[in-house]
Amino acid sequence: MDFQIGLVIAGLTVGFIVGLTGVGGGSLMTPILLWFGIPPTTAVGTDLLYAAFTKMGGIYVHHKKKNINWTITGWLSLGSVPAALLTLWILHSIKTDITALNSVIKYSLGWALLLTSIAVLFKKKLLIISQKHSGDKFHSESKTQNVLTVAIGVLLGATVTLTSIGAGALGTVTLFFLYPILATPRLVGTEIAHAVPLTLVAGLGHATMGNLDLGLLGQLLIGSLPGIFIGSMLSGKVPDLFLRNAIAIMLFFVGYKLVFIG
Repeated sequence: MDFQIGLVIAGLTVGFIVGLTGVGGGSLMTPILLWFGIPPTTAVGTDLLYAAFTKMGGIYVHHKKKNINWTITGWLSLGSVPAALLTLWILHSIKTDITALNSVIKYSLGWALLLTSIAVLFKKKLLIISQKHSGDKFHSESKTQNVLTVAIGVLLGATVTLTSIGAGALGTVTLFFLYPILATPRLVGTEIAHAVPLTLVAGLGHATMGNLDLGLLGQLLIGSLPGIFIGSMLSGKVPDLFLRNAIAIMLFFVGYKLVFIG
C-alpha cells in the first residue's frame, strides 16, 4: 500500500486513546480501515497484528507502573488462545468463499461495535454495581473466579478473532464484575497484557489466510507505538468521561450502519 499520512495519524490517535482509556483499539481502528476502503478480511487481519505490536508498548509502561495482574492474564489466556485457534480453523474452512467471509465478518463486526458502545457508555455504572457486590461469596471463591475468567477468555478469543473487537472495552467491563475491588488502572493494564498473546495468535492466523497488508501495518505502527506510550503515561491522570461518551456514540452509529444499512 502507498504511504498515506492519514493512516499514520489514525494509528497515533487510536494508540493514544487505547493507552489512556483502555478502550479496545480494534473497536476504533477496524471501522477507520473500512472507511479507508480496506476489505473487511484484510482490515481485521491487519488490525489484529497492529493491536498486538501496539499493546506490547502498553505492557512495558503498565508493568513498570505495576498495573498488571499476571495471574488474571494467565487465566484469560487459557480460555482465549484455544478459542482463537478454533475460530481460525472455522474461518479457514470457509475462506474459499471470500464474499461470504467478508459478509460474516462485516455483520459480526457491526454487532461487536454495538455491544462495545454500550459497554463503554455504561462502564462507570457497571463498576458501581459490581463494587456493591464486592463482598459477595461469588467474588470470594477463587475457583469460581478462575473458571469464569477462563470462560470470559473463551468469549473474547472467538469475538476478537472474528472481528478484532472486544479485547479492550468488553474485556475490561466483564472483568469489573469478577474483580470489582481491583483498581481501574490495574484492570486496564491486565487487559492490555492479555490482548497481546490473543491478538498475536489471531493476527498470525489471519496472515496465513492472506488477510494481511504489511504496508498498511507499518504505517499504523509508526503512529501507534508513540501514541500508546504517551496515553499509558497519562492513564489515570486525565478525566476521560467526555472522551468515552464520544467514542461510545461513534461506535454505536458505525455498528448500526454495518448491521442494518450495510
